Amino acid sequence: EATELLKQLAEAYPQLCKLQSVGKSYGKRDLWVMTITNFESGPANHKPAMWIDGGIHANEIQSVEVVLYTAWYLLEMADQSETIAELLDTRTFYLCPMLSPDARDAHFYQPNTTHTPRTGLRPVDDDRDGLVDEDGPDDLNGDGHITQMRVRDPNGTHKPHDKYPNVMVRVEPGERGTYRMLGEEGIDNDDDGKVNEDGDGSYDPNRDWPWMWQPRYVQRGAHHYPLSIMENRLVAEFIMKQKNIIGGQSYHNAGGMLLRGPGAKSDRFEREDIEVYDRLGKQGAEILPGYRYLNIANDLYEVHGGSIDWLHQMHGAYTFTNEMFTPFNFFRQHSEGGFFGSVDDQQRFNKYLLLSDATVEWEEVEHPTYGKIEVGGMKKNWLRQPPAFLIEEELHRNMAFTLYHASELPQVEIESVEVRDLGDGLREVTAVVRNNKLTPTHSRADLKHKITRPDWVTLHVAEFAENSEALPKGKPKVLLGMYSDEPFFTSPKEQKRKPQRMEIPRIDGHSVVYVRWIVQGEGPFTVEFDSVKGGRAEKDVAAIR
Repeated sequence: EATELLKQLAEAYPQLCKLQSVGKSYGKRDLWVMTITNFESGPANHKPAMWIDGGIHANEIQSVEVVLYTAWYLLEMADQSETIAELLDTRTFYLCPMLSPDARDAHFYQPNTTHTPRTGLRPVDDDRDGLVDEDGPDDLNGDGHITQMRVRDPNGTHKPHDKYPNVMVRVEPGERGTYRMLGEEGIDNDDDGKVNEDGDGSYDPNRDWPWMWQPRYVQRGAHHYPLSIMENRLVAEFIMKQKNIIGGQSYHNAGGMLLRGPGAKSDRFEREDIEVYDRLGKQGAEILPGYRYLNIANDLYEVHGGSIDWLHQMHGAYTFTNEMFTPFNFFRQHSEGGFFGSVDDQQRFNKYLLLSDATVEWEEVEHPTYGKIEVGGMKKNWLRQPPAFLIEEELHRNMAFTLYHASELPQVEIESVEVRDLGDGLREVTAVVRNNKLTPTHSRADLKHKITRPDWVTLHVAEFAENSEALPKGKPKVLLGMYSDEPFFTSPKEQKRKPQRMEIPRIDGHSVVYVRWIVQGEGPFTVEFDSVKGGRAEKDVAAIR
């Protein structure tokens, strides 16, 4: 269905989007990437670009929906909103809704919990018994959900919640419970005395990226080596070809968080890059009530080999992870209890707003090992995902933050070009090049790791006029080139080699660079700005005679 939506959009808006498959998943499903921009205003790779992905953890299903919603909104509103029209004129969006399509399909159409499958579906021998995926969960009562198993026990560890009997809670020290919990629904399929120890997959696609990668004994969920998961490799190869990507957004759930890297405490981001993140993230927390702007390593937990660290440190793109859906939305007030809020808030919301649809009644079944047990508890379609009546607001607010981020990607203009006659056939040409947005044309990570070439500011000079008497006929020549961060050139940086094309390391956000040439010739002149990630601009000026 998601594929069909993408195809319908691509057919309806060929002037604004292109849909392509970057390859096939393990299960032979297409990995779709949609490129959205106004192609009439310039090629996609000549504009600053946003990468937007979802569904790397396939059970986090609204992360796919928000990418689809973003594609739909950009295309539908292109001729109705001046803001969207300007974004599409000056920006490129690369959207990959489903990074793990196989596991997403399994989450919908096979028995699972709200947390599964987080992994991909390549077979893995989790228990190292020589077999793969031979002992996963089993839907014992056939209701399409993997819930919990319990057995009556007068010395048990759990009891039903006083107010919400479908929910089990651990008893206090010294208190006797009435049930013993047996884990998720399942049987011992391989007769090794364990239940559910080797299900589908069992690797984390968001621990597979090359930056700060660690093996499995250090980082739980890591696969064989960086980008050993083919879906990730195919997407990474596409991203690496799009040198103009300078902003990124990866959608996950849950807990209501705007996250930036680094994910590992041993890693560090440059101070100036963090300042850009801070300004974007603080605005995001206003756009998304109840969300918190946090650093992954210090405020959440350590992640080695995460995609957004790779995008920042190895591609130079300012990238966020949004953990979608916040317990704040239960009753529009802050809820204690971590990612999913307190049990009391969860169950009050279930009772009064979901009309008790989030849980199933406990049902007695016969278990081959434990005998008569009961299965029940939380359904797979609740806790991580907002219910249907809240989904559109969740998608729109998250998209709005990402479009705000996109609007603050670099936007450079040649503000002015002045030509002064120095006599003896010489001209002084001074250009003021301004970045009107928050994001610089290169992140500090980009400069540190030499990811993309410097920005170019080039002076194009016309040939001499035929009636010129001051200089011999021939092509004009740029004799000197320099740039400065202030208009008086008190401490300019001169470029001795090829001064016609000045190399500027970067243009900071909301700042200007002054570029000056001494030219032997009359003009007219054209100044051109060309940046891999910062876009392009040019301005013409007539000669002074």
